[in-house]
Amino acid sequence: MWLLSTSRAELTHFNNPEDAPGGYAILSHVWDQTGETSFQDMQDIIRRHSPTTNPRDDASAKIRESCRLAERSGLQWIWNDTCCIDKTSSVELSEAINSMFRYYSLSRTCYAYLQDDPDSAFRRSRWHRRGWTLQKLIAPSSLRLLSQSWEELGTKAQLCNLLQEITGVPASILRHEKVPGDFSIAQRMSWAAHRQTTRVEDEAYCLMGIFDIGMPVLYGEGTRAFRRVQEEIMKFSMDPTLFAW
Repeated sequence: MWLLSTSRAELTHFNNPEDAPGGYAILSHVWDQTGETSFQDMQDIIRRHSPTTNPRDDASAKIRESCRLAERSGLQWIWNDTCCIDKTSSVELSEAINSMFRYYSLSRTCYAYLQDDPDSAFRRSRWHRRGWTLQKLIAPSSLRLLSQSWEELGTKAQLCNLLQEITGVPASILRHEKVPGDFSIAQRMSWAAHRQTTRVEDEAYCLMGIFDIGMPVLYGEGTRAFRRVQEEIMKFSMDPTLFAW
């Protein structure tokens, strides 16, 4: 697992999430359509700097502000899915996707950055409608929702009833009184039914953490990815509601 230092936005590798001293923050966001900073981009920024200059100053606003926010909270590390996964490595990408729910559940806090809307448009944020943000809503024990200007709108616990109304995810899940496995397969599938992903395979891959399953990630397989998810679920569950989907 690669993490950024919050003070300098330098990349450090840890074998396990639990190995990061003091724990780590994590950023949840909707990717910009114009592109995001990749692992290689971040390495290039770091290489251009000496010990007396700070690579964080040249990072994107999203990386820079999330690092500062975590640093002010006393955390030395933060994870960002754009630049903390080497996506040129199929092995590393598959491991990260299979571990995503775990990464978020083990974080000290998660910042959900609703960058598309000002403070008054919370309900309309794309963050509520993306496939990958479903598990990022559910998994972290501490989730802070942030406005376009990086102001805190409230925590998941404080906003759980409103979030249930917007997303369909029960407030009892958001308060961590229940876990996804307490609900039928059909109910869990319904939480993702109207969410969107950029790639068709991600409609399936983003469900793996919700169903506590793992499988190889094979971009290019198209709709077969969803059939494989169903097959994996069948190995561990006899819930007939699976076939409603």
